[in-house]
Amino acid sequence: MYQLTFFLEEFLAQYWQKKPTIIKGGFKHFVDPISPDELAGLAMEEEVDSRYIAKKDDQWEVQHGPLTFDNTPEDNWSFIVQAANHWHEGAAQLVTPFRQLPGWLFDDLMISYSTPSGGVGPHIDQYDVFIVQGSGKRHWRVGEKRDDYEEEFRHSALRQIKGFEPIIDEVLETGDILYIPPGFPHDGYSVETSMSFSVGFRSPKKQELLSTFADFVISNDIGDVHYHNPLLSTRSCNGAISEQDYHDLETMMRSLLDNPHLLKQWMGEHLSQNRHELDIVPSDPEWSNEETYQCLMNGDSFNRISGLRAFYHDAQPEIIFINGGQYTLPDECADTAKQFCNEQVVTAKSLGNAIHHPAVLTLLTQLINLGYWYLVE
Repeated sequence: MYQLTFFLEEFLAQYWQKKPTIIKGGFKHFVDPISPDELAGLAMEEEVDSRYIAKKDDQWEVQHGPLTFDNTPEDNWSFIVQAANHWHEGAAQLVTPFRQLPGWLFDDLMISYSTPSGGVGPHIDQYDVFIVQGSGKRHWRVGEKRDDYEEEFRHSALRQIKGFEPIIDEVLETGDILYIPPGFPHDGYSVETSMSFSVGFRSPKKQELLSTFADFVISNDIGDVHYHNPLLSTRSCNGAISEQDYHDLETMMRSLLDNPHLLKQWMGEHLSQNRHELDIVPSDPEWSNEETYQCLMNGDSFNRISGLRAFYHDAQPEIIFINGGQYTLPDECADTAKQFCNEQVVTAKSLGNAIHHPAVLTLLTQLINLGYWYLVE
């Protein structure tokens, strides 16, 4: 099990979304959770999001997966696998120490394999990332956060910038962690063949929230009501939008946002929807409640697939949101509902007396049949 050598609470107070930093030995005795061959195997799969990036002289080459590794040069290239935690159980364990942070902010674990001098060039990301150095060494430079960095279009698939003055300029060794908040330019290249593990946290944009809420309203046929004003009066200026008109239309729009039940449903569904492909295999044939119960009583457990997003609102823990869907348990099962969201494993012991509740068994069986939980004998 991976353990951090620092306290996240202190780290958040000093660095989170404030300034970048390097934590030397952030993981003690760190060992790569996945081998280069296993990572390459993932990159060759159709379902897995991967990229190959190489540089020769001043020319950049980018290929999107599924990848092949025929005729790769000796150095100056990397390949990257997004959401590796969805596809490899060992890699997923690396995310566990960061579960002290809000799950809805977590995006994915990205893993990079780089040959000497391999990298993606100087660029700026808009998410918080903890870059854990695995085997090998990597040289990192990080600059100040500014708005005037000039973009450089050396390849259509790479959003690079021309350069920056570093405030961090160091070589990371195995177990070191580089934290970079949103908006800080950075550039890393491999000193020797190396592996890097990026634990990324992505906050939503205002545009995204507004857009997905509008989609939710339309898809659920909410607010399909026209403006209505039986007290309309004549006016001398036909082209004017009166203050009363403005107020009435604004009230119509705000009435959608002034509905906590509606907002909580949309927010739960939106935040639990995954941006990356999941390793979902629906049950065939489907399980019955009796089979689920018997397995639990036999001492078996059911694990949640890695990367599955499951959340609840503090004020309504009996309503849970999983992978964009909403599920409800009776009020007396609220603690069990929270367990589905907070824990990775369901056992007879963890369920306690709730194991005998029909609604709990029905929901767990439904989640198993959807492929969200799977049997571990």
